[in-house]
Amino acid sequence: MLSVGGEAAVTRGVINCSADNSDAILSATRKQFRKFCQKLRAQPFSLAQIADHLEASIRNQEKNSRLSFSCRSINVDLKQQSLIMGILNITPDSFSDGNRFLTPEEALTHAHLLISEGADIIDIGGESTRPGAAKVEENQELNRVIPVIEALRSEFPQLPISIDTYKSRVADAAINAGADIINDISAFNFDPEMAKVAASTGAYACLMHIQGTPLDMHKDPTYNDLFAEICRYFEKSITLAVTAGVKRKKLIIDPGIGFGKTLKHNLLLLKHLKDFTGFGLPLLIGTSRKSFIGKLTGDPVDQRLFASLATVAQALTNGANIVRVHDVAATKQAITVIDAINHSQR
Repeated sequence: MLSVGGEAAVTRGVINCSADNSDAILSATRKQFRKFCQKLRAQPFSLAQIADHLEASIRNQEKNSRLSFSCRSINVDLKQQSLIMGILNITPDSFSDGNRFLTPEEALTHAHLLISEGADIIDIGGESTRPGAAKVEENQELNRVIPVIEALRSEFPQLPISIDTYKSRVADAAINAGADIINDISAFNFDPEMAKVAASTGAYACLMHIQGTPLDMHKDPTYNDLFAEICRYFEKSITLAVTAGVKRKKLIIDPGIGFGKTLKHNLLLLKHLKDFTGFGLPLLIGTSRKSFIGKLTGDPVDQRLFASLATVAQALTNGANIVRVHDVAATKQAITVIDAINHSQR
């Protein structure tokens, strides 16, 4: 690195070989990094693999500066405008709004409200993924979501619709019924056919990180290196998707706030979201009314609006592009101000 004009910071023990290993902080211009990668490729010890990762990171950083989202009526520069994904749970046991929108009529009425309040995307789910939730049979999930998707598509032909599922059969039926986005909490890891469905339908795909499953993810989640492990998880799922034929530009990533994370993990993720912008993909965040907020404020689920808005502000300031929320009207007002501040120039 020094030979190309850059810098490499390592632990003191590297100099006298008293340290067995060390992290390294590399500092250089893009041009210097490219020269450095050329030199690495001529070296032994699999250093060419490091060059591959560095070059991919540089490419992704360049992509991150011009992120966009184009789906039906939505065609936006995500570096200038954040998007709101409104939550529509057609379930009896979701942690926040379970048992409220069980019939197609109730669900559609609430969808109309979310749209009128400013939701850019409607995310429809037929299975609760709250901590401790048990699986729902495919046919039951299909019976809950398909009539609503069909009706919503008929009424709002230009509205982007997302299906919140980790089951390939449900996703395929939902896309055929009019959905545009597959929001998979397992990032294609629970169902090996999901990547094929995303590829064959041309749908967008939200890849979320989770440790464990909804049934057990809350039982003592642990990490040796939180960010490194989540990044490796994303790398695996992105590779899985692209190998199956999904276009990279159709992928969105979500670090999975509350999914196999402690309070500390969730706070660190919100504080350091920029660590995930190196993938050069839109970043989706879902913090709305979640239990980590209740642990901080002591408030019940239905009184977590103000604290939820604080997490939205933090997330958007730190690199998020899409926020998944229950309270669309208040979030819309907050985002209008947050985007204006974040995108103002001297």
